[in-house]
Amino acid sequence: MTDPVLIERSDDVVVWTLNNPEARNPISEIETIDALEDAVRDVNGDPSVRVAILTGAGSAFSSGGNVKHMRNKEGMFGGSPAELRQGYRHGIQRIPKALYHCEIPTIAAVNGPAVGAGCDLALMCDLRIASTTAKFAESFVKVGIIPGDGGAWLLPRAVGMARASEMAFTGEAIDASTALEWGMVSQVVDADDLLPAAHALAARVAVNPPQVLRMTKKLLREGQHQSLESLLELSAAYQAIAHTTSDHSEAVNAMLDRREPRFEGR
Repeated sequence: MTDPVLIERSDDVVVWTLNNPEARNPISEIETIDALEDAVRDVNGDPSVRVAILTGAGSAFSSGGNVKHMRNKEGMFGGSPAELRQGYRHGIQRIPKALYHCEIPTIAAVNGPAVGAGCDLALMCDLRIASTTAKFAESFVKVGIIPGDGGAWLLPRAVGMARASEMAFTGEAIDASTALEWGMVSQVVDADDLLPAAHALAARVAVNPPQVLRMTKKLLREGQHQSLESLLELSAAYQAIAHTTSDHSEAVNAMLDRREPRFEGR
């Protein structure tokens, strides 16, 4: 069986590639869910990895849920209402939970259409770069269902409630230039330049102290739901850790010496 997610390591950056191009990289199969969850677990346990890039093989980023399986009522789309609920909870909903708790920064390199749960998958990443061929569609209404994978939480945070409502209520796709205008992505590049641009952004992130990157990401996550007072307490605790790292000393000394720092994650 073909690996549902290809994993490649380049120095301190890992690339995860959804690997079912014939079906346009759906993410509702349990094998793909397991593979993404395992990929996140691996980087969380490996302090030498600093950034992850997520992309799709072939012409699409991800088609989201497998529509043929929906029609045939198979896999996570089969059974009674109670079984369907459990299918979502213990199936595709594991992906947003895994990526939310991924400790390193993640970059979605959106190489083509990102549809339904595929659109939400891109939004689960911290940063997004799009090819000129990319399209984004919160298209659940077009197949008579609701965003079952967290899209109603993710999309308004990316583009604001009014634009999120427009995408979710119409189900219509927006192109890469609109996604850039709306702040859904930070860059739009030609197809051939997509992965180089993602690696260039990853390098700009990975050059920084890895422990501090992980703590900064955690603070950004916690800041979405904690009070200011609670976040300040957590920030003080993290700052106490950061100040005692070797990387902090190296950063300060390099700045004062006017040289490039070299961080070792200690």
